[in-house]
Amino acid sequence: MDTIAAIATPPGNGGIGIVRISGGLALSIATRLFRRVADRPLPETPVSHRLYHGHIIAPGGQQVIDEVLLAVMTAPHSYTREDVVEIQAHAGQAVLRTILEGVLASGARLADPGEFTRRAFLNGRIDLTQAEAVIDVINAKSNRALTAAASQLQGVMGDRLKTVRFALRDLMTEIEAAIDFSGDGVEAISPEAIAQKLEDDIIGPLAPMCRGYEKARFLREGIRLAVVGRPNVGKSSLMNALLEDERAIVTHIPGTTRDVIEAPLCIDGIPILLMDTAGIHQSHDPVEAIGVEKTCRSIETADLILFVLDGSQPLSREDASVYDLTQSKERIIVINKRDLIQNGSSPALPETWRRSRLVETSALYGDGIDQLREVIRRVAIGNFQDDASALPNFRQHKALTSGLESLQRALSGIRDGADDELIAIDLQEAHRAIGEVIGDAAPPDILDRIFSQFCIGK
Repeated sequence: MDTIAAIATPPGNGGIGIVRISGGLALSIATRLFRRVADRPLPETPVSHRLYHGHIIAPGGQQVIDEVLLAVMTAPHSYTREDVVEIQAHAGQAVLRTILEGVLASGARLADPGEFTRRAFLNGRIDLTQAEAVIDVINAKSNRALTAAASQLQGVMGDRLKTVRFALRDLMTEIEAAIDFSGDGVEAISPEAIAQKLEDDIIGPLAPMCRGYEKARFLREGIRLAVVGRPNVGKSSLMNALLEDERAIVTHIPGTTRDVIEAPLCIDGIPILLMDTAGIHQSHDPVEAIGVEKTCRSIETADLILFVLDGSQPLSREDASVYDLTQSKERIIVINKRDLIQNGSSPALPETWRRSRLVETSALYGDGIDQLREVIRRVAIGNFQDDASALPNFRQHKALTSGLESLQRALSGIRDGADDELIAIDLQEAHRAIGEVIGDAAPPDILDRIFSQFCIGK
């Protein structure tokens, strides 16, 4: 394989920037460019996992580019299981580019996006679930997401899938032996025993992983929370109160918000995308009509709705329209402006409305906001899947769902007395699907698509 190199830290100025080199020429390139203090070269056989202090010199000359620390990791005890050298310099784009140019001029080539991690996968250091977890660790938006991604990175899901795949392979061997030696007096395993083994050891562990996908998705993408209601009920004030920031414009004029305003919110480690929307009402103003149309689209894509009412006024026809629009969604009814409620009596709600979660607030004064956060937290917690075996991305979910369908067909075939050859085909399909998730049977185009999502240098 070629020796590859790239800047491994993000753009911008800072304390430390890293140029990473991996491959058979990594040590010789480092020897050519690095001088220890007192102008001593790097040892011919540097000690692995040791830092060397010195300078990077321009190729073919004595010009010092930067004072650096050189980290040496010899194969197979490195990220890629190849010789790896990391040059830890000052983080400035000019100095890092100059060092990288010297490395490339000395025999390396520029790494493709994700190529270091791809080599770690191809060299057997990690499986494909761990490789994909690297992206999730980098992109984690909350402590919960980071914990789940770190678990995947340690191989928890991959190990479970490998255990299931081994059990499936054993079962396939027994069935194929029964097919090959059916006329030789070899005692075949009973259909009841095969079905039990298939249910307990293979379908049993896989089914919860597929079911948990939708909840595990929230760890990566967060929960979409739409704040909806008719105009001037205090939606923007409520959003600002939840964010503890003046994110949305607030005036006494109805219809101030004409577009969807989005802002990230984190409650108890749960990532939430908060969406303030235009008030829902009939309007001949084309701009307001577009805003209402966008609000309807936000309702469709939301995972949770905050349906806001003005507690100082009786219910209106527009409130009923918003209620109907959000009926299919998980919903919290927020009775806002309780500071204006006369005699402490909130508006009468239909009995069906009172079956929803109800919170009274005064967004203007911050009353009830902590209670609202707690209700949001409880609802959101119910939408989360902390099981490390839950599938975190659609590719894995699609492959394993297909594999599970093949297993269910095989199980039905066993119970219905189908030919062993047909059952074996379904089991082979399931075996391939699991292999696609952990990487043993993933075609090159899937690998290309996965690793193209990485940044250069990872």
